Amino acid sequence: MSEEKQTYLPTSIKWEKSNLYQLIKQLGFASLNELYQAIEQDPAWFWSHMEKAVGLTWYKPYSKVMDDSRGIAWTRWYTDGKMNIAYDAVDKHVQGKSAEKHAICWEADDGEQRQLTYRELAEETDRFAHGLLQLGIQKGDRIVIYLPMIPETVVVMLGAAKIGAIVIPVFSGYAAEAVATRVDDSGAKLLITADFFYRRGKKMMMGKEAQKAAQQCVTLSHVVVVERSREQFQVSDLQVEWISYQTLLENTPNQSPLIWVGAETPCMLLYTSGTTGKPKGTVHTHAGFPLKAAQDLKYAFHFQSEDTLCWVTDMGWMMGPWMVFGALLLGGTIVLYEGTPDYPNSSRLWNLVEKHQITHLGISPTTVRMLMSSGLEWVDKHDLSCLKVFGSSGEPWNKDPWLWLYKKVGKMRCAIVNYSGGTEISGGILSSFPGLPLEPCSFHGPIPGMIVDIVNTNGNSVENEVGELVIRQAWPGMTRGFWRNPDRYENSYWARFSGLWVHGDWARKNAQGYWYIEGRSDDTLKVAGKRIGPIEYETVLVSHNVVVEAAAIGIPDEVKGTVAVCFVTLNKQSSPSKQIEQELKEFVIKKLGKPLKPKSIHVVKELPRTRNGKILRRVLRAAYLGEILGDLSSLENPHTIEEIKRFFCSEKRR
Repeated sequence: MSEEKQTYLPTSIKWEKSNLYQLIKQLGFASLNELYQAIEQDPAWFWSHMEKAVGLTWYKPYSKVMDDSRGIAWTRWYTDGKMNIAYDAVDKHVQGKSAEKHAICWEADDGEQRQLTYRELAEETDRFAHGLLQLGIQKGDRIVIYLPMIPETVVVMLGAAKIGAIVIPVFSGYAAEAVATRVDDSGAKLLITADFFYRRGKKMMMGKEAQKAAQQCVTLSHVVVVERSREQFQVSDLQVEWISYQTLLENTPNQSPLIWVGAETPCMLLYTSGTTGKPKGTVHTHAGFPLKAAQDLKYAFHFQSEDTLCWVTDMGWMMGPWMVFGALLLGGTIVLYEGTPDYPNSSRLWNLVEKHQITHLGISPTTVRMLMSSGLEWVDKHDLSCLKVFGSSGEPWNKDPWLWLYKKVGKMRCAIVNYSGGTEISGGILSSFPGLPLEPCSFHGPIPGMIVDIVNTNGNSVENEVGELVIRQAWPGMTRGFWRNPDRYENSYWARFSGLWVHGDWARKNAQGYWYIEGRSDDTLKVAGKRIGPIEYETVLVSHNVVVEAAAIGIPDEVKGTVAVCFVTLNKQSSPSKQIEQELKEFVIKKLGKPLKPKSIHVVKELPRTRNGKILRRVLRAAYLGEILGDLSSLENPHTIEEIKRFFCSEKRR
């Protein structure tokens, strides 16, 4: 077998012991493919089983699993059923053996730690929910959560759910303008923030940004501040009443204020950014987002109640709420980490795993590349035998970092669950499954319940070639449109092919049955008539021993139509030079062929990325070509833009 087709079989979870295998047998099927076929024929049957499998509690039983009478794009789920996700994520666990079990373990950037048991979490969410009622917040009112990864963030999400309010988690690194945009679009009545948080040992004064945002927002009635310092947070804004989180929780009743709501009641808006236009508020319901998150965790990640999950993310990105709702619904423990994986050194993440006995670790390929460049000695300082599964989402893998994580960190024990979906999905479309042989960087296939296909430009199914990833059937986690903008939702996903959700990813399935994501379809390059994903350039470049990270974009060319321009960061032992850039260009030519030669390769200090580690190619391209940059609110390191612009100017002068 060639190296490219080599597979690996991790040992931490046996396929026959996995939750997915047990589901297949429980439902009476001989294989995963048989299960896929049954779901495609009768999705309502499958989703009726799933809500029971993840443990939803119905105060009033539903009369119908799915209702697509308004069209597939507007399918409704669990008609007439009444429930509340906060009950299933917290309250029901207090009534059983899990009351004194840790629901949340928190570690701050400076090493401070705090834990909340399920009982303590239930009590604090009750108190916060009563505080909301005292502020006049009611069912359907919107609350923007502008907080770092601290326990109060989870309390706010679940406390709001208890009274039927809708939360809008936003990125903790946003400036005032980005926060105000989301407050205004959602019509939020309440903004909850913190006076500051730590990042790489520095105080980030988010309370001051919240104050600037509040001055721009006419819908706000209150701002609540989690005060991490003993010094009272001072504000000069008099348009909105400010109150401390601690004060809000004082003298509140001890009985639960939980109300039962319809399954289709919105519980959360998650905003996504695009190249143009305002951010889009995806609408998620009590029965939709949590069910999908918990189902994916249980069957794609083999997560169980005794497990501990940490995803290195922010609550403003989908994987934050996904971790909270999914893991707590299943009765597990979550680790919230405020800091960065390499501060104060590259041992930090592995120390976190050992200290909190994390079984499931979510980490981006970009973060792996960064830690890999620091050397294995940081990993070997720690006992990581608690780990069972690595999760990865948000961007395609390169082979060398994948193998480093699998062999050097996971010691060929831990499965790497490659997981791809999106905010609008409430989780994954494709995944790999613990216990099955792994081909590096691949997926085993669709997560059960997702009816997925790959189609060509005419919408016809294709095999053994790259095409558009589409979804052919509705699922409970799908967004219920964009907040107050149904036309934009339909045009974004349903307008291209009738009855098909077009996700915007290029995908392919090889002859061995493994699936691959080749990047966003709007990132794809067509060089001299050949379609190629940026990941192919990037994979070649990061396989070179001096390159840590790489990103490729396509720019217009008079002869070839499009040519590639690549950007790389180097390891600490290497310095930028024209010689290195030329060497890398020749390296790419050797690997991909002369017709796909990049026009240029530039060494940069950093690549523009989100806090999740996702490289923003559209920003790279716009900056390089001197075009309108679009929404930059999710960009963690905006200073990178000026360096990219200088390359554009220098190339124009040539």
